[in-house]
Amino acid sequence: MLTVASCDVFQRYAQVYDALYRDKDYDTECDFLNTVFRQFGKTPIKRVLDLGCGTGGHSIPLARMGYSVIGIDRSVEMLKTARRKADTFNLDGNLKFKTGDIQTAECQGTFDAVLCMFAVLSYQVSNAELTAVIANARQHLPKGGLFIADFWYGPGVLCERPSERIKDIRVGNDRIIRLVMPVLNSEENIVEVKYRILKFEKNRLIGEIQETHNMRYLFKPELEYILTQSQFTLEHFGPFGQLHEKLSEAHWNAMFVARAV
Repeated sequence: MLTVASCDVFQRYAQVYDALYRDKDYDTECDFLNTVFRQFGKTPIKRVLDLGCGTGGHSIPLARMGYSVIGIDRSVEMLKTARRKADTFNLDGNLKFKTGDIQTAECQGTFDAVLCMFAVLSYQVSNAELTAVIANARQHLPKGGLFIADFWYGPGVLCERPSERIKDIRVGNDRIIRLVMPVLNSEENIVEVKYRILKFEKNRLIGEIQETHNMRYLFKPELEYILTQSQFTLEHFGPFGQLHEKLSEAHWNAMFVARAV
């Protein structure tokens, strides 16, 4: 039996990532992003940069819609999976993946929209990290370009406190059990999410993965301040997936649309 305690987030987790999130409806989320592009884009959105693209959950459907997409992630293992999945489609050169840190990675030219999806922004736990990602998004946008991100919403996290959870899924004859043990640090606005993942082949335990993901929950005033300092204006702030609903303490997952100025 293999036991791994990984300090490099997502390197081991990548092995089971898509299985654990197979119920996440990326296609519907990309349809929503398409609506956001049409509603907020001053010019047609054609070129998209996906910061923290992971296994390509958003990048691939957007490329299939006809957008030209570059996805960036620092996890080599996640990108291996993304490229393998992308190879099953004829994307006509619409999609490229690049290994890099989303705080500093550079791509040639500018984009019509920059994305930071599936709470990737909440992985930026310090002010310096958060500011660096937002500033890097701005560097890749012309005036009028869009920056769209979703994240953990502070009032929702504090109202409905993180709790221990278990996810049990079947993959053919195999089984994956994920135990989530969160620890709330309200002084730093961080949830320390401890994952323990058990992998079974039939009924035999064949591996265990342990990782800790530190997640920062965010509030509108701090985000609006950093966006303004990075030459953005805040165009929309609300629940992810809902353009006409107001945020409340019932929402954990929020989003913003910012415009480069």
